Amino acid sequence: MFYFPGCGSERLFSQVGLATQAMLFELGAQTVLPPGYLCCGYPQTAGGQADKGEAITAANRVLFHRVANTLNYLDIKTVLVSCGTCMDQLLKYEFEKIFPGCRLLDIHEYLMEKGVKLDNVAGEKYLFHDPCHTPMKTHAPMKVANALLGGGVHLSDRCCGESGTLAVSRPDISTQIRFRKEEEIRAGVAALATGNQPVKLLTSCPSCLQGLARYSDDTNTEPDYIVIELAKKLLGENWMTSYLARVGNGGIERVLL
Repeated sequence: MFYFPGCGSERLFSQVGLATQAMLFELGAQTVLPPGYLCCGYPQTAGGQADKGEAITAANRVLFHRVANTLNYLDIKTVLVSCGTCMDQLLKYEFEKIFPGCRLLDIHEYLMEKGVKLDNVAGEKYLFHDPCHTPMKTHAPMKVANALLGGGVHLSDRCCGESGTLAVSRPDISTQIRFRKEEEIRAGVAALATGNQPVKLLTSCPSCLQGLARYSDDTNTEPDYIVIELAKKLLGENWMTSYLARVGNGGIERVLL
């Protein structure tokens, strides 16, 4: 399979990209990664720089065709992302012409299809923030969250206010959005009735992960990614160190394009 981390899962929150790779490695999946630090082009287009966004998209598509030609013996059938914004942009890449017969999936959808799930996790309460740019286009997001986390996951509705670069470009609007979101989070925490125990507020978008961190102190929540929570519970608290040690011992093959 081919995994596109994007800026958010590689540079902003690199633990997301590493947790994705760790889970794929645990499943025995042979995973192809593009060269380091590739932006999908969506932020430039959304920021009014359509020409630059199109140029990035075109350059990436050329590079991916070179990957497909060089690694044609792998017969790649699945393209994975771990970011909703990347998903929206990559849908325009026409991957069916790059890796014929392939499909575009979010990592959480793939893990659900493979039967990955948490069983009998004692003491944990989960809220799920479904991003405005949800990366889950094949399966219903709440179905995926509940399947992976063992059920009992509650939806925390409304936009987090981060909205990619909105919090930077229009903080006045973003602040108003956050007022409504905070009310929603408080209501969700109250419904779970956890007392003083922090509630884990999970999501599937790097920008949302950054936005949800703004509510932690006021709502007694701990924001994180679903795939990171899975790695912690299934692979252990030291999952990152363990994965890097294992994959560094002959688990990486570098290919010159």
